[in-house]
Amino acid sequence: MLAKYKKVGKVLSVGLVAVLSLSLLAACGKKEEAKAPESKDTSAVVATYDGGTITANEFDLEQRVMKFLYPEYAQMMDMDDFKEYLVKQEVAYEYLSGKASEEAKTEGAKTATEQFDKMKASVKEDQWTEMLKAQNLTDQNIKDYMTRIMTVIKDKETGVTEDALKAEFEKNKDQFTTASVRHVLINFTDPKTQKERKKEDALKIAKEVKAKLDGGADFAEIAKKYSEDPGSAEKGGLYENTPVSTWVEAFKEAAKTLPLNKISDPVETEYGYHIMKVEARTEADYAKLTAEQKETLKSQLAAAEIDTFMQNELDKIVKEVKLPKTEKKEEGTTGSEGTTGTGTEGSTGTEGTKTDESKTDSKGTDAKTDQGTGTTTDSKTEEGTSSK
Repeated sequence: MLAKYKKVGKVLSVGLVAVLSLSLLAACGKKEEAKAPESKDTSAVVATYDGGTITANEFDLEQRVMKFLYPEYAQMMDMDDFKEYLVKQEVAYEYLSGKASEEAKTEGAKTATEQFDKMKASVKEDQWTEMLKAQNLTDQNIKDYMTRIMTVIKDKETGVTEDALKAEFEKNKDQFTTASVRHVLINFTDPKTQKERKKEDALKIAKEVKAKLDGGADFAEIAKKYSEDPGSAEKGGLYENTPVSTWVEAFKEAAKTLPLNKISDPVETEYGYHIMKVEARTEADYAKLTAEQKETLKSQLAAAEIDTFMQNELDKIVKEVKLPKTEKKEEGTTGSEGTTGTGTEGSTGTEGTKTDESKTDSKGTDAKTDQGTGTTTDSKTEEGTSSK
């Protein structure tokens, strides 16, 4: 696996349906030229590994499935090193699924079918049909892809012990600790003029807001009037029952440690100054985890094991990769006609890719762009800012 895509492979091993459903809902693909189905695959071999090969047709199918599930990465598929990453990841899942236990194969197929049905149900029927047609795919192509992935995950999950789950929980307590927080944000960028605001000026306004709140002003009304976080201002600055792991570090720490219903001093993040009040907080407790939450932990451990295999073992089983080089486009020509869109910060056990979750805007509060919060799935975003 290429080092630059290490996080991609790891992140993509958890939470398949949530990510895929939202990616699909965001997609509106350009139709690609349909390829006639072949009764026998006589295409060139593009990768050879211990026990098998990947042909050009198989890799082409893999890429089309990827474009369907992750339209936002279609343009990356013109990059030679990214193609190499994808074909090696395809090798990894083919190899590992072939070695999986029969029980894992049965469970993988069952889980894949359940997740496929949920994913398809989240998209209008005509939209689903058009998206399949755009990449010349069938339902079975998608099911086969998901089954292979889930088989590997289920196989790796079989070795997860209760002690390992507890240890993973201890490392990820924030993932299961929730808080209801009101905040007023004074941005480092003036939202009216879009001009940068000096820190001292932002801090001065934040202190004025705190003084009003300390004087007994209603927090919700103050937030509606002064907060520059468009994702929460109209809700009185409230983020309710939100996992604290979804917020940027300073905001998260304040949410975890502030005494309940105490007005905070200005809390600085990269977005500005926040005046906060934690109204409720539920501490994580392993004994109180739901079966679904434990399954999430188990999937994270399986993802880590798959990632370790890709880092340490994959190159040992890959014998040869012979991908044709992408032709350079002349200046002035357009890029690839792959579908683009917005995926979610979640993660899946797929051979697909998901870029590092990062902030995209200094405004807004959803989809990791708000000024006080951020979401994660497998791993916390770097200074992300809102729930998805």
